Amino acid sequence: MAKITKKQLIKNLNDDLADELAAIIQYITYAAKTTGPYRPELSKFFLDEVIDEQGHAQFLANKITALGGEPTTVPSEVEKASSNIDMVKAVAKAEKRAVKNYTKRAREAEAFGDKGLVVQLDDMIRDETQHHEETERILRDWPLK
Repeated sequence: MAKITKKQLIKNLNDDLADELAAIIQYITYAAKTTGPYRPELSKFFLDEVIDEQGHAQFLANKITALGGEPTTVPSEVEKASSNIDMVKAVAKAEKRAVKNYTKRAREAEAFGDKGLVVQLDDMIRDETQHHEETERILRDWPLK
């Protein structure tokens, strides 16, 4: 990968931060909106993910600041979903996107020469991969409507 500037890395990390802020909103909102007989389990699943996403957001905000940037306070758009299955599908899509984005960001951090950022992003890739796999398992045998 070609060398990346600090300015571009900060911009890209801010894009990731906006996605993490959106994920927090998404999970909290979806937890409130779940319905039906599996509501307690699904709501708990969504709320349990908030902690990881909040940690990711905090790391990104700290790193952006350490690099001399200003962390965004504006989340990415949250996908609207009205049914439980649509919410889980939207989460699976967002987690898959996060894995893709963090994989790219790790390559950029490597090109920038920030090994600590690479290691942290690898941990975040692991977290997001686990989140994605869990949502895929939930969807695997979901009754068709």
